[in-house]
Amino acid sequence: METIQDSVMNDGAPSDALPPAAAQTRPSRVSLPPKGSCWYCDKPVDSVRRFCGKDCTDAFDEEAEYTR
Repeated sequence: METIQDSVMNDGAPSDALPPAAAQTRPSRVSLPPKGSCWYCDKPVDSVRRFCGKDCTDAFDEEAEYTR
């Protein structure tokens, strides 16, 4: 009789591996600590926010995608 672990390994991927699509959709801005200014344009923001608005958030994501 085959164990669950053996059947998973025989399928080619361990159960704790992320699918490639899930690994690529993880935004890099999640790990940014708040610093008191926008991470994209350096405009002052409160001590909780990371970006001053949606435009800077989108621009940061777009730039991060091209620099990977």
